[in-house]
Amino acid sequence: MICVHVCQDYCRKSEWEGRASVGFGVEEEAVNGRCFECCIKCLGGIPYASLIATILLYAGVALFCGCGHEALSGTVNILQTYFEMARTAGDTLDVFTMIDIFKYVIYGIAAAFFVYGILLMVEGFFTTGAIKDLYGDFKITTCGRCVSAWFIMLTYLFMLAWLGVTAFTSLPVYMYFNLWTICRNTTLVEGANLCLDLRQFGIVTIGEEKKICTVSENFLRMCESTELNMTFHLFIVALAGAGAAVIAMVHYLMVLSANWAYVKDACRMQKYEDIKSKEEQELHDIHSTRSKERLNAYT
Repeated sequence: MICVHVCQDYCRKSEWEGRASVGFGVEEEAVNGRCFECCIKCLGGIPYASLIATILLYAGVALFCGCGHEALSGTVNILQTYFEMARTAGDTLDVFTMIDIFKYVIYGIAAAFFVYGILLMVEGFFTTGAIKDLYGDFKITTCGRCVSAWFIMLTYLFMLAWLGVTAFTSLPVYMYFNLWTICRNTTLVEGANLCLDLRQFGIVTIGEEKKICTVSENFLRMCESTELNMTFHLFIVALAGAGAAVIAMVHYLMVLSANWAYVKDACRMQKYEDIKSKEEQELHDIHSTRSKERLNAYT
């Protein structure tokens, strides 16, 4: 958007100047050429690698948060409708309370990574030189190098966190796959009496018996409903979104590492240019001094 506004303002200014100076021989093709050169220069400063990683991160986080939230809501309906579970009164930590906590965690993840993606995009713009091309030269400061190193460390930690989230999201996928397989085997094998006990997944305590078998009416209603199939596929999409977020974090690490190398080389180049200009100035001063001495000796 910055490039669009800058190029539009520049093109309007160039067009106005071209119309105002038609009598002085300024051709319209030259004005259009400068406008096109400005647009190409602006577009060349966009950090495309960071842009692709940001799009991938937003897509993964959106899939994980949206589908994960709806899948958790579907899980609550399945537990209450077909497994006949109810919320525990008081402050007892049961499965429904944990699901509510997971929903709040999803809200926090969505907000946090929305802001983090914007910060990484801004860092990419500064490092790739888009601001330099638009508004002039700038100096690589120690603060800029520290910010780049901080983003690398933070992105690495977030990548490890998303790996943990991906592994954790695979657990409900595995549970629903077992339930979907039992429903499928019941329709294929007549007279099979298969049961699913929630205690083996740690959803309820050992003292509670929440078991559903294929011969029960609730099990047949659950297998025939679209709620089970929808929740299962929502968890699969949420798992895919978490995997996309991991890939985005790896992509960001590559981009940030390349930017760090660019900043480091630019810093060395700045030191070299400063030393070179200082030596040239000293040589110029020496040459001027000797010239004055020879002139005084001659006179």
